[in-house]
Amino acid sequence: MERPDDRRASALRFATELVAWVATPWALWSYSWPLAVFSLVVLIGLPTVFSTPGDKANVIVAVPGWATILLVLLQLVAAVVSAWSRFPVWAAALVSLLAATTVVTELPRWRWLLAGG
Repeated sequence: MERPDDRRASALRFATELVAWVATPWALWSYSWPLAVFSLVVLIGLPTVFSTPGDKANVIVAVPGWATILLVLLQLVAAVVSAWSRFPVWAAALVSLLAATTVVTELPRWRWLLAGG
């Protein structure tokens, strides 16, 4: 099975990741600055280290497709929950729409990842 063209999905996924990287530490900072820093390590570090062969050019630690999907879902959930925690309602709603659109555009890639990449 050929890897689907996911340029649009990649752009949306990256935009959502950026929101997660900014909003999650911001939301956690008032509770614990070490937790805020740890959230960045998790949100940026895990997808950098763990990836599915064929999905990224450089794979440090190979994982099955379902693990890559879970890492994307972690980013999406972090972005949405953190946005609703710290952003104005209109901005949080836009982040939720972005995350939902990302899921829809990610479906072909996720099917490919689940099929074995």
